[in-house]
Amino acid sequence: MKLIVGLGNPGEKYLNNRHNTGQLVVETLLKKFLPKDFIVKKSQVFMNESGTFVKKLVEQYHIKPSDLWVIHDDLDIPLGSYKIQKGKGPKLHNGINSIEREMGTDEFWRVRIGVDSRDSESRISGEEYVLQDFTDEDKEILDKVVQEICKKLLTS
Repeated sequence: MKLIVGLGNPGEKYLNNRHNTGQLVVETLLKKFLPKDFIVKKSQVFMNESGTFVKKLVEQYHIKPSDLWVIHDDLDIPLGSYKIQKGKGPKLHNGINSIEREMGTDEFWRVRIGVDSRDSESRISGEEYVLQDFTDEDKEILDKVVQEICKKLLTS
């Protein structure tokens, strides 16, 4: 079994925020033909409370940490890029920190999707930036990355 969870914040207000990148990937993934051994879920809690939600799913489906794949935004990676890594994550991400704390391990997969397209001259804080909506230009770039990630998840 493979449990894939897309992180984000609940509600219309956050729907197109950079912080909801994980949920955007899951929405695309759910439109594809999924193998029977895939469980794909969107987080239904605020980002900082992701650990409780993920831990419940892991326990409910009897998933080993090595079969957990968490999809999330990452400000350490530029928009248009991504990394899939086990046990390695961003320098600071409250959703991932919450999951590690609740699970008692960092040995799960992270699909780290770059969202940083800030101007280096007038850089706003990361906390403020991830709660802003993607621009139309950003969405075009992100869509290509989302399609590539979905392919990789379905074949790995």
